[in-house]
Amino acid sequence: MSRRGALLLGGLGAAATAAGGAGLWWSLASRSSPRTAPVTGAELSQPSELRSTGGRLEVRLEAAAAPIELAGQQARTLGYNGGTPGPTLRLRQGDVLGVRLVNSLEQPTNLHVHGLHVSPEGSGDNVFVVVNPGAAHDYEYRLPPNHPPGVYWYHPHHHGMVADQVFAGLFGAIIVEDPEPLPVSTERILVISDTTLDGGGNVVRVSQMERMLGREGELLLVNGQSSPEFSAMPGRRERWRIINACVARYLSLRLDGQQLQLLGMDSGRFRTPENAEELFLAPGNRADVLVTTAAGNSVLRAAYYDRGSMAGMMGQGPGPRPSDRPAAAGAALATLRVAGSAAPPPSPLPPLPAGRDPDDLRTAVMAARRQLTLSSGAGMGMGGAMMGFTINGREFSAARTDTAVAAGSVEEWTLTNPSPMDHPFHLHVWPMQVIEEGGRAVDRPEWRDVVNVPAQGRVKVRVAFKDFTGRSVYHCHILDHEDLGMMGVIEVR
Repeated sequence: MSRRGALLLGGLGAAATAAGGAGLWWSLASRSSPRTAPVTGAELSQPSELRSTGGRLEVRLEAAAAPIELAGQQARTLGYNGGTPGPTLRLRQGDVLGVRLVNSLEQPTNLHVHGLHVSPEGSGDNVFVVVNPGAAHDYEYRLPPNHPPGVYWYHPHHHGMVADQVFAGLFGAIIVEDPEPLPVSTERILVISDTTLDGGGNVVRVSQMERMLGREGELLLVNGQSSPEFSAMPGRRERWRIINACVARYLSLRLDGQQLQLLGMDSGRFRTPENAEELFLAPGNRADVLVTTAAGNSVLRAAYYDRGSMAGMMGQGPGPRPSDRPAAAGAALATLRVAGSAAPPPSPLPPLPAGRDPDDLRTAVMAARRQLTLSSGAGMGMGGAMMGFTINGREFSAARTDTAVAAGSVEEWTLTNPSPMDHPFHLHVWPMQVIEEGGRAVDRPEWRDVVNVPAQGRVKVRVAFKDFTGRSVYHCHILDHEDLGMMGVIEVR
C-alpha cells in the first residue's frame, strides 16, 4: 500500500472508532467467518402503519439497538420502535407531522424526512439539530396544502454517522396520500435495504476501503426479509411503493412476466402512467409503480449496475469494485405468485387533476446559473487523509454557507462529476426538475430529489426555491461519501 493509501486508512480509522459507540455489538469478524444462511421464502410482511387524523399525526420514534428479526433470524441491529424498517407514516396534504425522536443510542443522531417539501428551519427538516444520547427532540413538519402525493422516507442525518446508522437499520417510509385514492386492489410498501451480519447476528463494521467506494451489504433485504414471497390473483392492479434505502447500492429492478406502469419517481408524478420494463433507483430514489398481475411466478430482481471503480482515485491501479461481490450479477429480491380465477379488467385510472403538477421550469426566467462539481480523488480528506470527497473543491462544514439563494427565485444548476464513480446528488426541501441528461434535453417535466450524475458525466437541473427560507444541505447520497465530506450548505433568504 502506498503512503497515500496508508494515510487514508489512518484518517478514516477515527471515524470508524466513533461509529462503534452506537450501542451495537459491532463485529470486527472477518467476512469469511461462519454465519447462518438467511431464511428465504417467508410471506412478505408490511411495516406497521401510523395514520394522521384530523390533519395531524403525532409519533414517538425511539432509535435504539435491540434484538430484531432480520432475514428470518435474530440480529442485533438498530431500529425505530424496535423494528426495521420503522413504522410507515401516512399523511395527507396540509397535515402537520409531529415526531418526538428519542435517542437511546450511545452516539448522537437526528432525523431527516427525505423528499418532503417542508421548512428546514427550527424544528422542521433541520439536519443541523443534534440529539445527544439519552435526549429527545420534538420535530414538527407542516406540509403545504398542495404538497405532492407520493412515497418519501425518513432516516438519520447526523454528519459522520449517517451511513453506519442507516446500514444498521434506521429508516422508514412516509406516504403522502392522493386526494382521491387510485383504483387498486392492494398497496404494498417495499423498502429495499442491505447490511452485513456476522455469524452471531451482529452488524459487521465495514473496512475503510469500503467507505471510500460506498459500502454494499451482503444481505439484500425487502422490509427486513430475505427473498420473501407474496401472492395475488390474476388481473388485479396493485400499487407498489418502492424505496431504495441502501447506503450505496444502485438498484436496476425487473419483474419479468408482469406488466409494470410507472406512476412517478421521488416526488414527481407523470401525467399518465408509463409502461416500464426496468426501474432504475439510485440510493435514496423511490418509485411509485402499478403492477397488473398475470398468472405465473415472477421474481423481482436487482441486476448488477456498474457505478464505477476506485481506479485513479488514489493514483493507484484498480481497486475493489462492487462486481467483486458474489451477488454482483444480480439478486432475487422477492417472488410474486399469481394464481386463481382472473378478475375483470381494472377500471381506467382517473386523469391527474389539473394543477397537480409543479410549474414546468423549462421556460422560467433564471435568477442564476451555477455549476456544482462532485469530486473524489487525491486531496486532503477527513482526518487529514490524502483523499478528498468534495463539492466544488470543499469538504462539508456546518459553519460555512456554500450557496446563497434568493427566496422565490429559480436557478439552473449544472451538476458535473469528473470522478471515476457515479454520484447520486440529493437536494433537501426543494425538488429538482431535470432539464438535461447525457447532453440531451429532457422532453417532458421530470422532478427528482435524487439525481444520478454518472462518472465523467453531467446533469442539468432547475430548482424553484419557493415556500420556505432557511439553511439546508445538498450532498452525494452514497452516504459514506456524504459522511466523508461530499456535502454543501445552502441558505435561501
